[in-house]
Amino acid sequence: MDNALPKFDLPEDWLTGADISKELLGLYKNYPVRLKCEIIAFCMGGEIEASVNLNNITVMEKDIITLMPGSIFQIKDLKGDVKIFFIGFSSKYVEREDKAKTLLDTIYSTMRRPKITLSETGARMVEQYYNLMIEIYENFDEKIKSEIAHNIFTDIHKAISLLYKKKTANETTTSSKSEQLCKAFTQMVMQHYNDNRNVAWYAEKLGITHAHLCSIVKQSTGKTCADIISSMVIMDAKSQLKSTQLSIQAISDSLNFANMSFFGKYFKRHVGMSPLEYRNKG
Repeated sequence: MDNALPKFDLPEDWLTGADISKELLGLYKNYPVRLKCEIIAFCMGGEIEASVNLNNITVMEKDIITLMPGSIFQIKDLKGDVKIFFIGFSSKYVEREDKAKTLLDTIYSTMRRPKITLSETGARMVEQYYNLMIEIYENFDEKIKSEIAHNIFTDIHKAISLLYKKKTANETTTSSKSEQLCKAFTQMVMQHYNDNRNVAWYAEKLGITHAHLCSIVKQSTGKTCADIISSMVIMDAKSQLKSTQLSIQAISDSLNFANMSFFGKYFKRHVGMSPLEYRNKG
């Protein structure tokens, strides 16, 4: 393990399969990893107790879970005959400029509720889709897989977006331009909070002024931009303090603080206690 929260990525633009065994998942039990890639998993058997960004969830048959880049994921327990389909896109692939817009429709709903349960009909259709993707992946050469990656990425995100919108129809309304910008900001924070905490940097990347970004985020979420950035930093720090044996200096370095003293002051300001006090707290 290096001096950062362990990171998980994919070696190819996209990858799919149904060979995530109970034993393989068990390797990620009892310690968290930060996903650099995006993973969309579908459970067709067994039960998985896990945490996503420190929120506990239970994944069972007919559940589909969407894990966005930057998510902190940890397996807590595995029960029964676990069967998982998955499709994933690497960090290099999802960070390409033409991919950001495709992600916007799903980012907010999946962050609030990464898991949804499908109907029998929906589960059967999703299983058929995953089997088709596996057939394509296993039988096409690398050139063709690369050429069709964009269509697969777009299609599956459109499908995921429709599934989530259908399940949360009573909770959601059509997104305004301001909400779309807020979604883009949140997605960028998930990917870059550990190396950039400057709100002006995010505003520049989004092509708007610092003041406009702050206003949009406050109106849409009730939180400031700094609140959203710090919540991700603190979540990561808490996870490392509780779930790894890394030194506080190493955790400070992994989050790109100038020194351990600055990290300690930042953590205490947001949590009310020092990193060491938090680690030793029952």
